Amino acid sequence: MKILIVEDEIALQQSMLQYLSAAGFHCDHATHFREALQKLDEKDYDAVVLDIMLPDGDGLLLLKILKEDKKQEGVLVVSARGEVDDRIRGLKAGADDYLAKPFHMAELAARLQAIIRRRQFGGMQVLEAGDIKVDLDSREVWVHGRIVNLTRKEYDLLLFFLANKNRVISREALAEHLCEAHQDWFDDYDLLYAHIKNLKKKLAEQGCMDCIKSVYGIGYKFIC
Repeated sequence: MKILIVEDEIALQQSMLQYLSAAGFHCDHATHFREALQKLDEKDYDAVVLDIMLPDGDGLLLLKILKEDKKQEGVLVVSARGEVDDRIRGLKAGADDYLAKPFHMAELAARLQAIIRRRQFGGMQVLEAGDIKVDLDSREVWVHGRIVNLTRKEYDLLLFFLANKNRVISREALAEHLCEAHQDWFDDYDLLYAHIKNLKKKLAEQGCMDCIKSVYGIGYKFIC
């Protein structure tokens, strides 16, 4: 799950980065309006944590630009403005949720997970595909009732396949999703192939059917 944190309070920004990274999110950050706009133009995210009071622009204008460009990121607005009118403005502008400062990091993570579930998986907490069951809150994976111990990258790969099941996914898209800002790690795709091989092996060891199919010259397809 890739998140962009747009927040100009450095101490709060770093606290969010630390907590959300530990909770399994892949996080980028931006401190200014222009920096956030550039990152959103260059990359796709699952969700954006957006402060509406930025030093060089209005966060709600950034939200408006996202919606006009038909970007698919979920948006969680965070702001010291806790008044009802401000919350209504944020939600009317297209935000998925609104969190007033100060807030608990656990609530921030829970709301982000809920936004991503609604957007990617129709609000479901537990995903089932063929022999596989995934609890999105606990990040646990089972096959035939037996838990499968996946690394963070293997789990992220599995979720990406589930979100795009029965579609052909290019090697480039998989590598970009997996490595985020470090695309140079995947110049020859060897690490990508290794992660997919390990994921398939762990699923097969628990009796899962071979659902990750190679598409020659293109990439992979998850079939269930």
